[in-house]
Amino acid sequence: MSDAQTEIEKLGSGSSEDSGSQRAEIFERPTGWRGYYEHPITQVSLLGFVCFMCPGMFNALTGLGGGGQVNSTDQARASATLYSTFAFFGFFAGSVNNVIGPRRTLMLGTWGYSLYIAAFLAVNIHAGAGAFVVTAGAILGACAAFLWTAQGSMMMSYPTEAQKGMFISIFWAIFNLGGVVGSAISFGSNFKSTSNSVGNGTYVGFLILTLIGVFIPLLMVDPNKMIRTDGTRVNTVRHPSWKTEFLSLFVALKTDPWVIFLFPMFAASNYFYTWQFNDYNGAIFNIRARGLNNFVYWTSQIFGSIFIGYFVLDQKNVRRRVRAFYGWILVFFMIFVVHVWAYFYQKTYTRIEETALGAYKIDILDSNYPSHVWLMIFYGFLDSMWQTYAYWLMGAMSNDPAKLAVFAGFYKCLQSVGAASVWAADSASVPYMNIFLSTWCLTVAGMIFAAPMVYLRVTDHTDIEDEVLMQIAGVEPIEPPVAATTQKA
Repeated sequence: MSDAQTEIEKLGSGSSEDSGSQRAEIFERPTGWRGYYEHPITQVSLLGFVCFMCPGMFNALTGLGGGGQVNSTDQARASATLYSTFAFFGFFAGSVNNVIGPRRTLMLGTWGYSLYIAAFLAVNIHAGAGAFVVTAGAILGACAAFLWTAQGSMMMSYPTEAQKGMFISIFWAIFNLGGVVGSAISFGSNFKSTSNSVGNGTYVGFLILTLIGVFIPLLMVDPNKMIRTDGTRVNTVRHPSWKTEFLSLFVALKTDPWVIFLFPMFAASNYFYTWQFNDYNGAIFNIRARGLNNFVYWTSQIFGSIFIGYFVLDQKNVRRRVRAFYGWILVFFMIFVVHVWAYFYQKTYTRIEETALGAYKIDILDSNYPSHVWLMIFYGFLDSMWQTYAYWLMGAMSNDPAKLAVFAGFYKCLQSVGAASVWAADSASVPYMNIFLSTWCLTVAGMIFAAPMVYLRVTDHTDIEDEVLMQIAGVEPIEPPVAATTQKA
C-alpha cells in the first residue's frame, strides 16, 4: 500500500461523504524532509505566518483604537480610504491571482503593511503627517486585496474536503497570534504610559515584523507542486488571457448564483471592527487597558476558530450538511449574546462625552474593568467563528482553486465595502449608538440571507460540475475512479 493510500485511510478523506476532491490520478507524496516541508499543513502554516507578520500587526494596531493615537480621525479616514481601494481591487484580485499565480500575488500584497505602519510612526514624530497615513491606507487597500485573495485560494484548495475546517482553524490560529504578539508588545511597552497613545518603539517593533513577513513567501512551495494528503494534486490554473479571467467572474456567478446569498455576510465581516475597536475599546479605555483588551481579543480568536473549525465543521461522524446547520446556529446564537451584552454598555456613554478633554477612561485596576474586558473576549470568539464559517461555506461550494480565488475576491471586495462605509461614518462622528445598532442589524441580516444558501447549496460532497472554471481553462476534471493509479509526483 502506498503512502498516499495509507494517509487516505488514516484521515478518512476517502469516505463517500467527502470524496469530492479525489481525482483519477493519485500521486505519491515526497518523503524525507521534503515530505514535511511540502506537506499542506506546513504550507498553510507558512501562509499563516505571512499573515501573522503583516495583517496580524495591522490588526494589533487597529485594535488599539485610533491606531494607538489620541485623535482617531486620521486613522478612521485612512481606514475608509483603505477599504475603498480594497473593495475596488478585491473584485479583480481573483483574476490577477489566476494569471500571475498565488505565490506572486501573495508577495505583491505584503509590502503595503510596512508602509502603513511606517505612516503611523511618521505621525507620532510629526503630528501634521495625517495625509501620509491616508495615502498609505489607499496603497495598503490595493495590496491587501491581492494578499487576501491569494491567501483564500491557497487555504481553501490545499486541504481535502474533510480537512477544510481544520486547515482554516490552523491558519486562523497562527494569523491571530500576530495580533496577540503585537498587542503584547504594545501592552508591555506602554504599561507605564500616561499619554493615552503608544510610543515610537511600538511602531518600530511592528514595522520590523511586517518587513519579515514580506520575505516569507519566498520560502513557500509553488502551489503547482503541491499534493494533498490524499495524493491528489492541487490544480492551480493559469488562464490564457485577461479576457478569459474577467469572464470567469461572471461565469462563477452564473454557475453558482447561490453565492449572492452570502454577500450580506461578506459585507458584515469587517463592519463590526469599527465599533469594537474605535467606539468601544478606543473610546472608554486608557492606553494600557486598550493594549490588554487587544491581547485577550486576538487570543480568544485562536480558541474560537479552533472550536468551530475542528470540533464543529470537521466532525467526521456528522454529515457535512448537518455540520453546516450546526455552524449557522452557533454563529447566530453568538451574535445575540454579544450584542445584547454590548447594548447595555453602549447606553452608558456617547461620543460627545468620551471625546471631551479629560474624560474618564477605564483602567485595568478599576473595579468595572473585568466585566468590560469579558465583552472583548466574547467579541473575539464571534469574529473568529464568523470568518471561519464564511471561509468554510465557500470551500464547501467548490474544490477548484480558480473558482475559490474568485469567491475569495468577492468576499474581500464586499467585506471592504462594508468596512469603508462604517469607517467613513466613524470619521464623520456618527453617534456610537447608531454605529452599534447598524452593526447588530447587518450581522443578523448576513446570517438570515446565508440560511437559504446553506440549505439549498451545501451538499455532503462537492460535485464534479463545480469545477467549471477549470474546464474554461482547458483542465477537464475527471470522475473519481473506483481504483486509482499511483504515480510519482
